[in-house]
Amino acid sequence: MLHGYAGRVLHIDLTTGKTRVEPLNEDHAKKYIGGIGLGMRLWLDHSKAGVDPFSPDNPLILATGPISGTVWPTGGNGHAFVSKSPQSYGVGEAKAHGSFGTELKRAGYDAIILKGKSERPVYVWVDDDAVQLLDASSLMGKSPAETDDAIREELGDYYIRVAAIGVAGEKLARMACIINDKTRACGRTGLGAVMGSKNLKAIAVRGTRDITVAKLDEFMEYVKEFHERMKGPATQKYRTLGTPENILVHNSLSCMPTRNFNNSRFEGAEKVSGEVLNDKFVAKIIGCSSCAMRCEHMCVVAEGPYKSTMTRMEYETLWALGPYCGVDRLDAIIKGMELSNYYGIDAISAGVTIGFAMDCYEKGILTQKDLDGLDAKFGNADAMVQLVGKIGKREGVGDLLADGAKYAADKIGKGSEKLAATIKGVETTGYDLRCLKTAALGFAVSFRGADHNRHGAYAFDVKGKVNRLIAEKGRGKLVRDMEDVYNLIDSFILCKFSRGTYYKELPDMAKLYTLVTGFEMTPEQLKQAGERIQNVARLFNIREGLGRKDDTLPYKVMHVPIPDEGPSKGALVTQAELDLLLDDYYEARGWTKEGVPTMAKLKELGMEDLAPIIERKT
Repeated sequence: MLHGYAGRVLHIDLTTGKTRVEPLNEDHAKKYIGGIGLGMRLWLDHSKAGVDPFSPDNPLILATGPISGTVWPTGGNGHAFVSKSPQSYGVGEAKAHGSFGTELKRAGYDAIILKGKSERPVYVWVDDDAVQLLDASSLMGKSPAETDDAIREELGDYYIRVAAIGVAGEKLARMACIINDKTRACGRTGLGAVMGSKNLKAIAVRGTRDITVAKLDEFMEYVKEFHERMKGPATQKYRTLGTPENILVHNSLSCMPTRNFNNSRFEGAEKVSGEVLNDKFVAKIIGCSSCAMRCEHMCVVAEGPYKSTMTRMEYETLWALGPYCGVDRLDAIIKGMELSNYYGIDAISAGVTIGFAMDCYEKGILTQKDLDGLDAKFGNADAMVQLVGKIGKREGVGDLLADGAKYAADKIGKGSEKLAATIKGVETTGYDLRCLKTAALGFAVSFRGADHNRHGAYAFDVKGKVNRLIAEKGRGKLVRDMEDVYNLIDSFILCKFSRGTYYKELPDMAKLYTLVTGFEMTPEQLKQAGERIQNVARLFNIREGLGRKDDTLPYKVMHVPIPDEGPSKGALVTQAELDLLLDDYYEARGWTKEGVPTMAKLKELGMEDLAPIIERKT
């Protein structure tokens, strides 16, 4: 029997309502681990090149990892969605934690492959072996949290776990996300819109199967050891202030994009810091299933116009709805976040798109009339909150902005495309890449578009391990090695916040994999699996038409030097620097100058079966 893995993949055809179960391909499991690795491989196996993201033929893959469902700290609770992104037209992938992934694994599935499109709104109800499509017409227009409550009520079991879309997903907003356990978002790359395009409102799961591990006694000893590590210094930041601690750190380094990259530091940073957030707004800190760390900072607004607003806050969303829009009011930022969850939109994309609209307004590209009468200048907190609501409902100017900054700029024209801070159509996150050159490379080559979570390369710059203001050879290898580890984290589906507790990184993870699955895995084999996952992602993107031309940076990062006095003044990334970094990275990866994996590389990784993708391109 299999350990760790459930050994089963569920196929659901939303057009016909038919379902079938097939055994998990063990070779795929060992090569691609689970989570995003397995998800991307399954997507390639079950789709045709050039499929439209909103076509019924674009599969939506839901995958767990080999550790999901166990009591492993942070590893027992994650899941990933993979599809073709309506933002990048390449890899769409997003993960979340909570309890939904645990329940799916306990229902007995490593992955669900959703294809087709239902004639009417439905939700999928997975109750161990019983799988049904149920009518969701009464759920339309509800938020993910309201949908969660309604489904539990209808099915009569509070312990059912639900992942759902909001109004934005129903209306195919390209920044729509999928939210589980009410506050946990598979946030980036617009997968909520893919779900909406299939007339699929939610997935509800109840599982009662045991998850078995191969070496139980040793596994439980290892669990105890990691529980202790999680109480130590490696996770202190997340247990105390949480990621909002980054506000003052990045501001002091002058590397926090502010007012749509017009600045790299925010004069109002003290007002929106993690310290003030914790002092004035954090009501409770809660944890996911199987987590010894607890990091979910629940914030409540006690007074003022946004009284009783409640949501969780992280650095990225606080930055996007705050400093990026020039907003220094935490109550409004918390309200913007709550609305993002209510409508089911990626709050990072929402904030960056609103910052783009404010920049267009201040530069006269958009008028007050275009913005439904809003005086949307930087710093107008109430305008920011109203724009989040408009985007969520696709109402008025929100209809233009709901697909994100790139698509809005394409429609607006007038030079606005130079103000859109996106990579591969996906809005950037809270790092000023002009003065973080290692991060700039990581962002440029990220297979899911602008993103810090695909590589973690900002750490080399922010912690002073390299000179962050220069581009030089050697950065390609740094990014490569971090990407491979991040790929493994997202395929085991561990929490990124726990990464510091893996003191030896690959040896620790290899031991975990071996104890759970019984498949002997060396650190070297695991490193190769991380590399294989990067290559399968690259092949996904190449098959869908992306290449070196798409490994680039926002216009402002390459053409508008940082104006602020301080350590980063004058910094930007030139085309020559970017080319140097890309050449270095592709070489480190064993790819061609155009960023295409070579036949030799595919053979080395045991991926010859995917060779037709590169043969079509050469």
